[in-house]
Amino acid sequence: MVKYERIPHIITRQNELEKAFLDKFETGNYTLDNPLIVLNPYEIAPLTVMLLFNTPVACETTIVVKGKKHPGDIRHTFPCTTKHILPVYGLYADYENTIDIILSNSERNTIQIKTDPLPSDVAVATSIKTTPEYMGNNIMLLTTAMRSKPAGYDYAGDIRWYSNTNFNFDLKRMPNGHLLAGTERLVKMPYFTSGLYEMAFSGKIFKEYVLPSGYHHDQFVMEDGNILVLTFDFYSGTVEDTCVLLDHKTGEILKTWDFKTILPQDVAGSGSQDEHDWFHNNAVWYDKKTNTLTLSGRHQDAIINLDYETGNLNWIIGDPEGWPQDMVENYFFTPVGDGDFDWQYEQHACVVLPDGDIMVFDNGHFRAKNKENYRANKDNFSRGVRYRIDTDKMTIEQIWQYGKERGADFFSPYICNVEYYNEGHYMVHSGGIGYENGVTSEGILAVRKARLPEFKDNVYTFNSITCELLNDELVYELQVPANCYRAEKLPLYYANEIAELGAGQKLGQLIKTQTTRMKIKASETGEFVPDHYEAKIIEEEDRFNFNGIYESGDIAQILLVHESGDTLRYPINTVAQDFKAMCVGTFQKADPRNVDTFINKTGLSGKYQVKLIADEKVYETGVTIQA
Repeated sequence: MVKYERIPHIITRQNELEKAFLDKFETGNYTLDNPLIVLNPYEIAPLTVMLLFNTPVACETTIVVKGKKHPGDIRHTFPCTTKHILPVYGLYADYENTIDIILSNSERNTIQIKTDPLPSDVAVATSIKTTPEYMGNNIMLLTTAMRSKPAGYDYAGDIRWYSNTNFNFDLKRMPNGHLLAGTERLVKMPYFTSGLYEMAFSGKIFKEYVLPSGYHHDQFVMEDGNILVLTFDFYSGTVEDTCVLLDHKTGEILKTWDFKTILPQDVAGSGSQDEHDWFHNNAVWYDKKTNTLTLSGRHQDAIINLDYETGNLNWIIGDPEGWPQDMVENYFFTPVGDGDFDWQYEQHACVVLPDGDIMVFDNGHFRAKNKENYRANKDNFSRGVRYRIDTDKMTIEQIWQYGKERGADFFSPYICNVEYYNEGHYMVHSGGIGYENGVTSEGILAVRKARLPEFKDNVYTFNSITCELLNDELVYELQVPANCYRAEKLPLYYANEIAELGAGQKLGQLIKTQTTRMKIKASETGEFVPDHYEAKIIEEEDRFNFNGIYESGDIAQILLVHESGDTLRYPINTVAQDFKAMCVGTFQKADPRNVDTFINKTGLSGKYQVKLIADEKVYETGVTIQA
């Protein structure tokens, strides 16, 4: 038999949870001395609480989450009202947390809240070097590149926030104070997900922005609230080579930049390039002064700049070896200056600074365009680097770097980011460090470990080092035993934050899943799917997933038989896929025979019986899908 489960959308679940605690609040007698306490109110942020109580007169409320030591106190003041609905952030895990509630009329109460231990897949910091004066009430938020969960670390390295949902890629604060993060809903391996969540640290999701072909790597919020999002054309045969502008009110795609129309796909490849993933766009940045987009193409070792309106190419930062001569003459820079200079290779997270300089994390993977000159990881380095470019003279000068001097101990062949806070004040996050039996791993360890089960007795260790520098003095360093995609420093509360209530929105839709005309010779048996397929169907509001175990190369299809009798056929890809880049390993399966086949409900209507063709037989599942 096929196991079946229907999962309501996370926004639907949260709407029900919110309604339940608000109904309880409205029908109960909750006061300052007896508040309603809702731990993890939206199901996905276990170190948050919603406090609800009434007061007879309107007053401001200040909450103080007491730190294990005084510098760890987290404080926020909420506006004047008689109905107090207060999101509380910054609890410790496995701890009797103390929270002071202080009214502006001097009345107060203190409550204790006991939290559960951290799950095993939340990475605990191994070391931190900073001061509470420097870090203040900020946390360092790390989103992961592995199965570990996103978490926020305070000045002492203690975790004060984490999610039990593995949001993908970067998690950034928007101008309106909300957070913007990739969803956990996989649409295509290895890590393309349905889109973006706009959410609060409470876990409340205000919007899911669904993109037809899904989301990867990065996003950028424009002044008007619209969002630049990295995506791809689902059925084009290539990935990670498209950027779109998303309407933040409707989810509509307003503008598209397809890099295949801008760059050649068969030149100047990095050591990780293949035909399928020829560019591997991992960052987008909009510069208002020049009205341009700057993007990072890991698999061409290239930072490119495009005119926002026309999409025309303005310039390329990178080693010109291997590029056509006419492009070198028209788009590439010539190094100048008396200081050291190194090109960046397989870089991440380009940033345009206020003066037009370009900062980037130079992973340095291979550190050459020519295979004969590739550098082994154990002899390599990664760094944050700042380049100064003159687009009139087409010259480039390296004016700052950090990381080269730390050698292989700071080397990350993938992921990572830099941040610019102010002149001389930077973050450099080297999040992809890996060791195999104590030696710097060759290639990307997360990929190697997944591909080489015969080395299961080897000892694999991971590290992430996040540094901040102020006038070249190291003022912060956090080490975490995991590979972490990016780091973002931010306070848990934004200015004037309140509880924002009401139903969340689902905007946009997934692409129509392609069918096949190929008919497989198979006999109707009336039998249910055999147990050895371990088949299960997980239905969501906008799609379903048929999961099963197949031998590599098996010929199999899913059939949707409509109530009218019409049949739709969907191929199941049972051939193990080979990925040269694995920026997020959340969705890797221990068994490559374990295959997900997603079928979107877009374009479907009515009821469909689900059947499986395998072993030249048509098997029943006993499941009917409503679209």
